[in-house]
Amino acid sequence: MSPTGLLYPKMTVVGAGLIGGSVILAARAHGVVGEITIADASEAHRARALEIGLADHVTGDLAEAVKDADLVVIATPVLSIGDVAAAVAPHLKAGATLTDVGSTKATIAEAFRAPELAKVFAIPGHPIAGTEQSGPDAGFAELFEGRWTILTPLADRDDEAYAAAVAKLASFWRACGAQVELMEEKHHDLVLAVVSHLPHLIAYTIVGSAADLENVTENEVIKYSASGFRDFTRIAASDPTMWRDIFVANKDAVLEMLGRFTEDLQAMSRAIRWGDADTLHAHFTRTRAIRRGIVAAGQESAEPNFGRDRGKH
Repeated sequence: MSPTGLLYPKMTVVGAGLIGGSVILAARAHGVVGEITIADASEAHRARALEIGLADHVTGDLAEAVKDADLVVIATPVLSIGDVAAAVAPHLKAGATLTDVGSTKATIAEAFRAPELAKVFAIPGHPIAGTEQSGPDAGFAELFEGRWTILTPLADRDDEAYAAAVAKLASFWRACGAQVELMEEKHHDLVLAVVSHLPHLIAYTIVGSAADLENVTENEVIKYSASGFRDFTRIAASDPTMWRDIFVANKDAVLEMLGRFTEDLQAMSRAIRWGDADTLHAHFTRTRAIRRGIVAAGQESAEPNFGRDRGKH
C-alpha cells in the first residue's frame, strides 16, 4: 500500500493498451485507486483484459464505464481523445477528474475546454514512458518509475478547486513512481517534438530507407543490425496508429524541429564532404556529453549494451 493512500475510489481507463494497462497496474500496486473499470472499443482487447484480470469491470460502453468514476483516464490514440472526451462528457459525475496520456497536448487542451466538461476537472497529461509493445498484455506496473509525467492544466481554470484537483492528480502520478512537472501545453508540444517526435520520425525514415535499398537484402539488414540500426528498429516498431496521430496533431512543432534538424544535417554533410575533422569531433563530443547527462539524470542505464545483456552471464 502506498503511503499516499486511496485517492480515487473508482478509476476508469479508456483504452486497454500499454499505457492504459500500466496505469491500472501501477495504481493498483500502490493502492491509490479502488474499483477499476476498462472501456475499450476492441472486442479482442476486452476479452484479453478480462482473461488476465486487468480490471474489475470491462465494457465497450463508454457511458457505463465512466458512471460514478472519480478519475477517468483516456489512453487512446491522440486524434481520438477529443472525441472520447466529448462522448463521455454527459455521463461524468460533477467533480470527477478527467485526464489523458497523449503525447501532444495543445489539441487535447482545446477539446478539454468544451463547455460540457466545465462540471469536471479536465487536466491534460502525458506520462513520458513507453516501449514498442502494445495491447493489454504490454502493460507493467514499473513503467513510470523514475520517469516524468507532464501535466498541462488549463490556464483559464484558475480556481482553488481546480488547483486542488491538479495537485491530487500529481500525487496520483507520484504514487505510481513518476516525477511530475507542470507545463503550458504549446511549450510541451515543442519540447516533445525535440525529444520524442522527431527521433521517431528519423527512426521510421532510416528503417524505411534501409528496407528500400535494392543492393541490401533483408537478411543483411537483420544480420548486421548489432550496430546502431538495431536501436532505430526498436523505435520504428512502435504503434503505427499512435504515431500517425502524433504527427498529425503536432505537425507545426514537428515541422519546425524538422527544419532545424535538416539545417544541422546539412552542416554535418559539409563537414564530412570537406574532411573537417575538427567540426565533426567537436559536435560528437558535445552530443556525447548530452548522453552522459541523460544517464546522470537517471533517465537511462549506463550498463553496456543498454542493460540488454543483464542476466545472460
